[in-house]
Amino acid sequence: MSAILDTHGHDDHDVHHHKETFVTKYIFSIDHKMIAKQYLVTGTLMGVIGVLMSIMFRMQIAWPEEPNVLFEALLGKWAPDGVMDADVYLALVTIHGTIMVFFVLTAGLSGTFSNLLIPLQIGARDMASGFLNMVSYWLFFISCVIMISSLFVEAGPAAAGWTIYPPLSALPMASGGSGLGMTLWLVSMAIFIASSLIGSLNYIVTVINLRTKGMSMTRLPLTIWAFFVTAVIGVVSFPVLLSAALLLIMDRSFGTSFFLSDIFIQGEVLHYQGGSPVLFEHLFWFLGHPEVYIVILPAMGLVSEIMASNSRKPIFGYRAMIASILAIAFLSTIVWGHHMFISGMNPFLGSVFTFTTLLIAIPSAVKAFNWITTLWKGNLQMNPAMLFSIGFVSTFITGGLTGIILGDSALDINVHDTYFVIAHFHLVMGISALYGMFAGIYHWYPKMFGRMMNKNLGYLHFWITAICAYGVFFPMHFIGMAGLPRRYYTNSNFPLFDDLANTNVIITVFAIIGGLAQLIYLYNFFSSMYYGKKAVQNPWRSTTLEWTTPVEHIHGNWPGAIPHVYRWSYDYSKPGHDVDFVPQNVPLKEGEEELQH
Repeated sequence: MSAILDTHGHDDHDVHHHKETFVTKYIFSIDHKMIAKQYLVTGTLMGVIGVLMSIMFRMQIAWPEEPNVLFEALLGKWAPDGVMDADVYLALVTIHGTIMVFFVLTAGLSGTFSNLLIPLQIGARDMASGFLNMVSYWLFFISCVIMISSLFVEAGPAAAGWTIYPPLSALPMASGGSGLGMTLWLVSMAIFIASSLIGSLNYIVTVINLRTKGMSMTRLPLTIWAFFVTAVIGVVSFPVLLSAALLLIMDRSFGTSFFLSDIFIQGEVLHYQGGSPVLFEHLFWFLGHPEVYIVILPAMGLVSEIMASNSRKPIFGYRAMIASILAIAFLSTIVWGHHMFISGMNPFLGSVFTFTTLLIAIPSAVKAFNWITTLWKGNLQMNPAMLFSIGFVSTFITGGLTGIILGDSALDINVHDTYFVIAHFHLVMGISALYGMFAGIYHWYPKMFGRMMNKNLGYLHFWITAICAYGVFFPMHFIGMAGLPRRYYTNSNFPLFDDLANTNVIITVFAIIGGLAQLIYLYNFFSSMYYGKKAVQNPWRSTTLEWTTPVEHIHGNWPGAIPHVYRWSYDYSKPGHDVDFVPQNVPLKEGEEELQH
């Protein structure tokens, strides 16, 4: 405790203002703000690779077996004469899913904004452990390098879908994508999980121990609640995936049979017996479904903060929002079985998972209604961050409604492993989380880089992205209900699906346009670092503590004493004040009551 008080009690610490070299500032930095930028830039570069992969396999589905210059240039021997090899198609799907779910939407989103905002919004000099924070980033970076290096091994990268179900992933001889590429996938994920656990523990300890004077848990911004609960979910569920990966490595390399039993290859009986591939499904999805909320909860927190700030209104139902975050966190750990309704699950157990899955719609609906009510009759500031926040609510509701169908065991059987599933989870998790990430970047860019992003380019980026996102994923619901299975290299061998070919072409055209639209964002992001308009200290007139720090970054955040907190995070348009926002560090007037919704 004395160490904590010491951190907050001194006005100036020489350690916070020491002269840094290039290496200590940009490479081995222990400043949470720099580490946040490292996460963001690394996640962005991984996202470019992931989106490029998705465009390539969408082109393959739309125009199967047609020569393509892009394939020939990027895939080399995997695309002889420009025609994509069937084996590499599933590899692209696998690595795309892995990159987007783990490296972009988990590390890129949560790693960036948890690092940036937790110390700034709770009133701390830095994370509880700057060294472990640095280690967490570099483990993430190493896992990215290993995952990308798997693209260049001779037999090709992992190719068992991003869920890497055995036996395809457990037998190195099963296919080219089951060899060294799969081993590198498992090693990369083991290192990634270590990174996530170190980071999560750091976030939890920081929020619990390093809040400034007056910053009670019920005065925390919803962003911090979301990051805190996300970290707790990660600590609970990520070790389960680590155990699954380690057991899979043992099956692959040491002759064990955790996930294998009665395997035949080309008529030869292998010696494995006693294991069960369904055990791996349970272990994977016990992480896999909480992972959905590890991805979406930080975006929910960012959107809540941005909506309140740009509606010039207090967030509606603050305590209900906290309760819904906690309810989602608990329920997310008891719904994983809805991914396994067609695995031969006992129907009674299926009904239990149906019940818990439908139950999680209640706290999700509470959040959606509270966001809409926050917007209602607000003085809306329609900047790019606000547009992406509203887009988030739209896609979250749209995608969530189809989750009711997939959460019902009787209905799920009809559309399981079709494009309906792809449409659902891309809208409710993928696009929604990306919208939350974009909203956060546009809103907190001045805090990260001291400059403003170009608003007009932001508008262009939003509208093209929003139209193309629905253009890609809305039609997928219909081809999914028509029975089109996912992960197929081509559907041309099935006359039943001939009528759906034109729809796949339309989806692919939207995907290409939407992918190219991200170049607008990338140009805006990188050029604004050098040529953007210089930011003022509080450009959005927000109430939270991060806007009380100077525009120029210092290691320690505040040059003098850390401000104390006297009120909650959302005093917007409060009667009795001359301005429509009252920062948290402004003491209450005589007779003024603190609001708590």
